[in-house]
Amino acid sequence: MADLQTIKDDFAYLDDWEDRYRYVIELGKALPEMPESERTEASKVQGCVSQVWLVSATEPAEPGDPVMHFRGESDSHIVRGLVAIVLAASSGRKASDVENLDEAALLSGLGLAENLTPQRANGLRSMVRRIKSEAARARAG
Repeated sequence: MADLQTIKDDFAYLDDWEDRYRYVIELGKALPEMPESERTEASKVQGCVSQVWLVSATEPAEPGDPVMHFRGESDSHIVRGLVAIVLAASSGRKASDVENLDEAALLSGLGLAENLTPQRANGLRSMVRRIKSEAARARAG
């Protein structure tokens, strides 16, 4: 899975939306597949038109601020790519950093904000809300 800086660098070289769209799909294809056992109603993200599943795990770091690790998947190719971008922006970071993730700045910085349909943008916001909620729960202990 690509890290966020690599994704940003790659997007900087892509001029038109069609190339970016294809790249988002490629990011999704590179996302590790989630086991069927993790694709449950509890891991399903509410508010997404496509089916999206997210699971989290923590790694001890500073007291009250564990490192978050996320896995995710979607049944839609483009949404699966958006999942990969959200995971690159949040997985492996401290819970406090995840809670402060600015999805609008992320999308804008990648040039995606103006090209996503309202449904996909809402779904992405739902994913980020879920990730932030998981981070807050991890910080609370």
